[in-house]
Amino acid sequence: MITNKAPAAAATSEQTVSDLTTLKEAIDDSLCADRHWLRRQARNWSSLSQGARAACLARLQRSQQRVTGRRQQKIALTWNQDLPVVQKKDDIARLIEAHQVVVIAGETGSGKTTQIPKICLQLGRGLHGLIGHTQPRRLAASAVANRIAEELDTVCGEQVGYQVRFTDKVGEQSRVKLMTDGILLAEIASDRYLNQYDTLIIDEAHERSLNIDFLLGYLKLLLPKRPDLKVVITSATLDVERFSRHFGGPSGPAPIMTVSGRSWPVELLYRPLLNIEVDDDSQESRQLEGIYRALTEIEQRQRDKRQPTLGDVLVFLASEREIRDTEQYLNRRQLRDTEIVPLYARLSAAEQNRVFLPHSGRRVILATNVAETSLTVPGIHYVIDPGTARISRYSVRSKVQRLPIEPVSKASANQRKGRCGRIAAGTCI
Repeated sequence: MITNKAPAAAATSEQTVSDLTTLKEAIDDSLCADRHWLRRQARNWSSLSQGARAACLARLQRSQQRVTGRRQQKIALTWNQDLPVVQKKDDIARLIEAHQVVVIAGETGSGKTTQIPKICLQLGRGLHGLIGHTQPRRLAASAVANRIAEELDTVCGEQVGYQVRFTDKVGEQSRVKLMTDGILLAEIASDRYLNQYDTLIIDEAHERSLNIDFLLGYLKLLLPKRPDLKVVITSATLDVERFSRHFGGPSGPAPIMTVSGRSWPVELLYRPLLNIEVDDDSQESRQLEGIYRALTEIEQRQRDKRQPTLGDVLVFLASEREIRDTEQYLNRRQLRDTEIVPLYARLSAAEQNRVFLPHSGRRVILATNVAETSLTVPGIHYVIDPGTARISRYSVRSKVQRLPIEPVSKASANQRKGRCGRIAAGTCI
């Protein structure tokens, strides 16, 4: 349990702010969003009218009250010592405190997504502005917010909130805000200096979407103008040297922290679809039959090992249509003690949360690449990966954004494979 001790209260009444030094010290303990306006008023204090001074002091008092309210919050910080990030949390904290930008390369399973915001809270960040934490997908933003709130023993929407398209669960006393990178990008239009934040965590930076690329370039220009803003860049598969040089300054490149993943050995099996004979000889039919055969092979392997319970299976598919077709195909096969659960971004929150609920028997999750890096599905022992994904591409010639289905990269294939090696030895087909 930690609380942040308040500094000596600065007087904010008309009688005691005649000394501008006192006023400026009081402004330093206000919200980041109010400081620019308050400092401009303080510079012109002698020429302000009585009413303008009263308005300035009223805004300063409201701002300080919000900071005091956040400071008085009791935050229960608990740490899972099995996570590699927790084992290096003191080193990470020292880097964040000493540098404006820190690059963290954490492998799948290291715990970086949920633990780095807690490290920032431990450092006292989030008092004068929000700790902004971006995710590439809406599903990931809401799921991570709920997970961090659970670890802090609070309700999502209080100390920890999230904002995605059409949903805003960020309260007045929130200190951590999960959001999509598109939300942060849109906020630049009305908040050029991102004054509502005192810390930004850009997660999954390796995805390199247009939003991420623009944000990284914008932050490079913004940081000299916001010396109080801390930025943490994190990813599982990241060219850390290039990011470090990009955010480097006169003192040299940004510091790098590498955290190993928590991974069990994964057995890799190849089952070529070309070897599967089907009636219509189409790629779609071969893939459906291949997934069914992989599931029956997994069931047989579990029986051979005499495992009392069936492990959950994560199947990566390229599109919603493939998920629906596969769900119908597997339901017709009537797999024993098996629950088929789809997972993609357009599902409602209640349907998405089904993957986190306890269950009996075997669960087969049919997911898009949202489960590759953005979201960790619990209890996965097996992965079936056809090796394709729907990837956003921009055609320069036709000036159209396309979403073709393409083979995934080797890095993505390794990410998918690692999803079944987080809790025990796994198998990837």
